[in-house]
Amino acid sequence: MCYMSQELGFIADMMEERLAKGNLRWLANFTEIYRDFALGDFIIPIYAMGSLTEKGFFLSRIFSAFVTPKYKIHFLLYTSTELSVKSLRKLILSCKRKFDADDWIFITFVQRKPLEKNVKHAVLNLADEKVGVAAYSIASKSEISSDNVLGRALKKRLKLTEAKFDAINTADYLKSVAIIFSLGTLSLVALLFLGLSGLNMPLSLLILLALSILAAYPIYKRRYHTVFSLSSKEFKLWKGGNLAEGRWSDYSDVSIHISPQQETFIRLHSREQTFDIPLSKVGLSRKEAYNAIKQILKEK
Repeated sequence: MCYMSQELGFIADMMEERLAKGNLRWLANFTEIYRDFALGDFIIPIYAMGSLTEKGFFLSRIFSAFVTPKYKIHFLLYTSTELSVKSLRKLILSCKRKFDADDWIFITFVQRKPLEKNVKHAVLNLADEKVGVAAYSIASKSEISSDNVLGRALKKRLKLTEAKFDAINTADYLKSVAIIFSLGTLSLVALLFLGLSGLNMPLSLLILLALSILAAYPIYKRRYHTVFSLSSKEFKLWKGGNLAEGRWSDYSDVSIHISPQQETFIRLHSREQTFDIPLSKVGLSRKEAYNAIKQILKEK
């Protein structure tokens, strides 16, 4: 039960992160996210609410205001040991009672055990066109969705078989800013010594700092930005343009490693080598990441 709840909790954290970063914006623009949302007799680990309204450029917002439907979009992630047809129908009915009749509802079920045949049949044959359902089994790695527009869209965008994590690391971003600012400052000093600059130095440095902050992002992405993705079989770690990857089957244990700079890593162990995953740089929770990876190694 402990491992099960930890793995399901990791999936919930992953989904919250994806929603917060706008990774499901092709379904809707989600603006509110709730943890442990009470809905009838259910406690929903992740519930998000949004709309189809555009948040982009001015013309897009104008077009959206006149053309886009005004109903709300609801996304629910429900995790459980095992899903039954009864609980599936009960949750859908609870949603229909809670939300307006025209609203769109996306429901994702993630369960520990394999999906039963009657559950698969109920999901695939869902008749309500305003409800899209996707169900995923951790044990069998199988994924199905309702055979309607919302269900197919949900399955396409979820990609529950692979999770990707990244975050803007402030220290590394400041390195990029410092590189550009230092080079710019040296150029201004050189011009000053050569007598070619009639610029106001304090103002020039202020403008240079502002430009450095803006121009640093491409450098940060190419050199420092760290992205970690994992599936049931393998993992990949990008640092800038460099990619390192491996298979879970090559490792036998996992630990939490603290570097001399007090940075926290998940360290994978094999007989020949270790592999470090920088938690802070990819925005992962230490506890949830450790427990989830421990479980993956246990089941490989």
